[in-house]
Amino acid sequence: MSEQQYDEIGEAFEGFKALPLERYAVVPSFLAMVGDVRGKSVLDLACGTGFYSREFRRRGAADVLGIDISREMIGVAQALEEREPLGARYEVGDASRLRSVEDRFDIALAVQLINYADDIATAEQMCRNAHRSLKPGGEFFVLNQSPDFRFDGPPPDRYGFRSELTGEQAQTGPKVRTTALLDPPVSFVANRPRREVYEQCLRAAGFSDVTWVPLTVSEAGMREFGADFWADFHANPPLEMLRCRA
Repeated sequence: MSEQQYDEIGEAFEGFKALPLERYAVVPSFLAMVGDVRGKSVLDLACGTGFYSREFRRRGAADVLGIDISREMIGVAQALEEREPLGARYEVGDASRLRSVEDRFDIALAVQLINYADDIATAEQMCRNAHRSLKPGGEFFVLNQSPDFRFDGPPPDRYGFRSELTGEQAQTGPKVRTTALLDPPVSFVANRPRREVYEQCLRAAGFSDVTWVPLTVSEAGMREFGADFWADFHANPPLEMLRCRA
């Protein structure tokens, strides 16, 4: 797990959401996939600085708990909660060694989590911990780099991110350096698990209805930049989502 590299990013992480890929594709696609959260409880694993935790509280979630391995990230999330109290709760924790929760959740989120498992056993444990934290029939929503992203294909640079192979290999797939093209740029290293790693780990953990969901560009993104701007995104989607049921 990459606790240190995220501790060093801290508040700059919030800036990711202003980049075109996040603002016009990732965030609207993920929110649309999760759907109506009114009255539901949400567990946000690898919550970072709490972007989705806050957003789902705004959208009427009854209870939101955000957990992240980075103390710095949780510190920023708690500072943002104090600045704009929404009722989201946060704690430091490792999703691969998650504590048992008293009350199970209706929904669990894992945005850029499973790609930090260096081996299949850890990836499966993350999925088992998510499953254990959900009510029967609860839903688990996952977002990661697309297993089919081609590093020799059209790059996502114009959308605010650079993605490069490091040359190293983990058990789950190749290691990847992703750089958010902020000022200054922010880089972090994770893995790109193979498609079957996700599917096998989720099913081994007890999830059913494992379904891949593509990202789409929002109408606002099409209006802002035009269809030609998004051609590289559609030719080589950098990210992909998953939904499944406990």
